[in-house]
Amino acid sequence: EPPPAPPALPPEQWQLLGELLRPDPAAPESGAVLAPDGSTVALGPLLAGIEVGLRRGGSEGSWDPLPAFRPPLDPLFAVTIAEALGTSFLLARGSGSDAAALGPGGCWDDVDDPRNYTLMGPPTPVPDAVANGAMDGLVLGARLAREPAPLAELLRGYYGTGNGSDTERPPSSYRRRDFGALAGPGRLEEELVAMLEVLRVLPPTRGLLEGVGPEEVAAVARRAAGEFTRRYVECPAIVPRCMWGARPYRGTPSPLRLPLGSVFIHHTLEPGTPCRSFRACARAMRSMQRFHQDTRAWDDIGYSFVVGSDGYLYQGRGWHWVGAHTKGYNTKGFGVSYVGDFSATLPDPDALSLVRDELLPCAVRAGRILRNYTLRGHRQLGRTDCPGDALFQEIQSWPGFQ
Repeated sequence: EPPPAPPALPPEQWQLLGELLRPDPAAPESGAVLAPDGSTVALGPLLAGIEVGLRRGGSEGSWDPLPAFRPPLDPLFAVTIAEALGTSFLLARGSGSDAAALGPGGCWDDVDDPRNYTLMGPPTPVPDAVANGAMDGLVLGARLAREPAPLAELLRGYYGTGNGSDTERPPSSYRRRDFGALAGPGRLEEELVAMLEVLRVLPPTRGLLEGVGPEEVAAVARRAAGEFTRRYVECPAIVPRCMWGARPYRGTPSPLRLPLGSVFIHHTLEPGTPCRSFRACARAMRSMQRFHQDTRAWDDIGYSFVVGSDGYLYQGRGWHWVGAHTKGYNTKGFGVSYVGDFSATLPDPDALSLVRDELLPCAVRAGRILRNYTLRGHRQLGRTDCPGDALFQEIQSWPGFQ
């Protein structure tokens, strides 16, 4: 029986909370919430990690692993990521593609008043919302183990208050970096090996490991840890069009023939101020799309991707559609634009790193950009000051610049 509703919470909200905390595996959308930073987070692994951290509070971030298992199992990893990830890759064995074990992302019906979340593809045990919730649960659980804090204060500080402030990016936008620091190198793989041995003796999953020896367990753990790290730690988060409120493309988009050999760096100039929150960046995207479609009569926002100073990339025309960013070269490369005017100042170091150290290497690994790609500023290919003197000077030190 569920506990009685506390006086401060109306019955309908208590019922909703109960549904969110008991997600239906057949409907993974029901256990997710939209965080103020624009990411979708599954509550189950988030709160499980917080509970472990609270139970271990004040232990300087270290606690005894469960000694009954060899190798020993860390409870914080077990309840956040290891069980779901291990199960997912066991189920995907023999499918020929590890992609069947992770994702997909999804979209909310209304970002300002979110009610329904819909996945953009077939569900796995680790859709993007579960990955986000697991990373957040691990990060916050580890923090609570070091230093107990009031839960409401912890969550408000981590995700941002959602009060419309556009001055500072929230700590949750660093989840991939912070999770990577806790889970690597090799730590996630070790925890998965331990978790798979636990799954071997649990009735619901025992059958998945029949006839699977230690070598294959190690191989599954290696694949799962490697693929999760590549997708959710080494590659940046990209906010899909549906999440920033994009209008439809006008007409039929022309497909790109991948991989492409060039990347062109831009700045938006207008908006001239960097956006530091999801709300501000989504507003900037809608404004640019209106300008490009209504004033310039283009089919869509021109850029392939746009870089916010909130820790996220925003999908414009994306990886597969020809853009309208660099006249004469739109079929040859991707146009990546920073929100702001960077004639005299630079984007934040984190925003520069997002493209230079994460997006471009990730695109090379995925086969979307050639390994020997060339990188240029917009001004090198047209009569323009774009991407601004300061940013153009900066990108001359980047790999691939010519």
